Amino acid sequence: MSEVEISVEKHVFEADVAKLLHLMVHSVYSDKNVFLRELISNAADACEKLRYEAIVAPELIGSDPTPRITLTLDEENRRLVVEDNGIGMSRDELVESLGTIARSGTRAFMERIEAAQGKDGAQLIGQFGVGFYSAFMVADNVDVVSRRAGSDKAWHWASDGKGSYTVSAVEPADAPARGTRITLHLMDDAKTYTSRWTVERIVKDQSGHVPVPISIVEKPGAEAAQVADGTALWTKQKSDISKEDYTDFYRGVAGQYDEPALTVHFRAEGRHEYTALAFVPGSKPFDLFDPDRKGRMKLYVKRVFITDEAELLPRYLRFVRGLLDTADLPLNVSREMIQESPLLASIRKGLTNRVLTSIEKLAENEAETFATLWENFGSVIKEGIYEDFERRTQLIGLSRFRTTASEDKPRALSDYVKDMKDGQSAIYYLTGDNLAQLQASPQLEGFRARGIEVLLLTDPVDSFWVTTAPDFEGKPFKSITQGAADLAGIAKQNSEAASSETSPTVAEFVIFAKVTLGEAVSDVRASDRLTESAVCLVAPEHGPDRQLQKMLQGTGRIESTVKPILEINPGHALIAALAGCPAEDSAFREDAVKLLLDQARVLDGDKPEDPRGFAERLSRVFNRALKG
Repeated sequence: MSEVEISVEKHVFEADVAKLLHLMVHSVYSDKNVFLRELISNAADACEKLRYEAIVAPELIGSDPTPRITLTLDEENRRLVVEDNGIGMSRDELVESLGTIARSGTRAFMERIEAAQGKDGAQLIGQFGVGFYSAFMVADNVDVVSRRAGSDKAWHWASDGKGSYTVSAVEPADAPARGTRITLHLMDDAKTYTSRWTVERIVKDQSGHVPVPISIVEKPGAEAAQVADGTALWTKQKSDISKEDYTDFYRGVAGQYDEPALTVHFRAEGRHEYTALAFVPGSKPFDLFDPDRKGRMKLYVKRVFITDEAELLPRYLRFVRGLLDTADLPLNVSREMIQESPLLASIRKGLTNRVLTSIEKLAENEAETFATLWENFGSVIKEGIYEDFERRTQLIGLSRFRTTASEDKPRALSDYVKDMKDGQSAIYYLTGDNLAQLQASPQLEGFRARGIEVLLLTDPVDSFWVTTAPDFEGKPFKSITQGAADLAGIAKQNSEAASSETSPTVAEFVIFAKVTLGEAVSDVRASDRLTESAVCLVAPEHGPDRQLQKMLQGTGRIESTVKPILEINPGHALIAALAGCPAEDSAFREDAVKLLLDQARVLDGDKPEDPRGFAERLSRVFNRALKG
């Protein structure tokens, strides 16, 4: 640095960044090489941003039109320099980019990286968009000198990663003519990153397909030797690309460090011409359920990066990573034009169809890989059943579900329909928060007794899509917690199972219960869906089922739930005993009926509506039982 640096500003990192840096400095990863991939990726992005801005301001490129990334090794001083001639950063951009973390999810990242303890830290670093900070895994001091394209001012950012950083002006002669130079002062145990062989191997393994040429300078003052030519992978013939090439490119473009579960690479010709290279990750990205639900597909025009906010795929495919390159759009395409372009809408449709078709083929040909894909992204894909009317049938057919007949291995609806019982007219389902809760649901009893398969749906979106999906192969979807079960026409598998016929005394007890409960329920009736439990709650025939009512009330979309129906098992011993109680013992019978309603609420995952009244009634019943 020049001695003319002035006005040194000292800043303290934001709390989240400080904690993150502490984790970086003190964590030990099995593969620290990830830092170089992240810095190269940032440099490539800077070069792409310059190409884009130069479309309307070609003077930004000046006399240096060729983008490049240069790695300079300095073994004697234990330094590694990563330099690019991209867009560069102003003083404010340095503070914003390197002093804060703008992306959401930082806290979740830190919790997961602490829990990882080195097992998957490299993957997490890329996923959370904090790649620059990974430099502190190998460096005890980092200097960044940057000059924004078109500016005559240059700035120096420096930090030891221990809580603060400085920013100061720097003499233009000591800065790149344009772009950013990052100098890593390596730790003792990281000096191997000044080895030409080590660095070249890492570049070829992890960054060989970034769309910017990469060169290595073996020592200060030496000639640069190119180690990656910057040829865009997606422009090559598929036959010339190896699986390793695809994986390397995927890791760079996706910010993931796993293997892609599916690669979709094709060229569309005809009415619209474009090339797409898309990947389904092998593991869940951290932001899969980000409220913004934005996609991560990049849009290029004639190999010039335009934006990663073009929404090239519907939101239920937001886990797909990759890019699309077309020559049919102008290079100076605006954000507004992107959103409203009929041409891009047509391209979006073609890309979506191709991705879904590829996932379907994966399901047919590689069941085990598809099972992992579905485990990771099935809950997101099912959002499309609710949102994408045009492809609803295709998405339902693609979906897999845990059922009472297959709780461990999800099944396709085509298999469900094939195994339906004689007399069964609907696809039955049960929604809830978790599988264990659903398996214990009393509403399942009558279906299990008849061997009727029920879908066990635990994802929040399940409560919504089943209300909009009219049928599958002519079979409507029906919640087993809503309306009448209509099971009388299907015989129970066990001929010794208790009869569900209602005796006159039980029929009278049902009427008594309905009068006693009054406005607390919408109805009380004998049940043909219960075989073991005494009672359960169901929703009326029309409107949302029990789980959807709870979700809507929990989010404030409805003020209160519809009064439930209390179903009573006419063959249960407790019900028979209560029905046989003398009519003059009405106080006890009223307590018992209200306790039955509270029992049904508890079985449904709720609390008694009146905890004090519940306790008092329970005490009275206990006292009666103890007195004999």
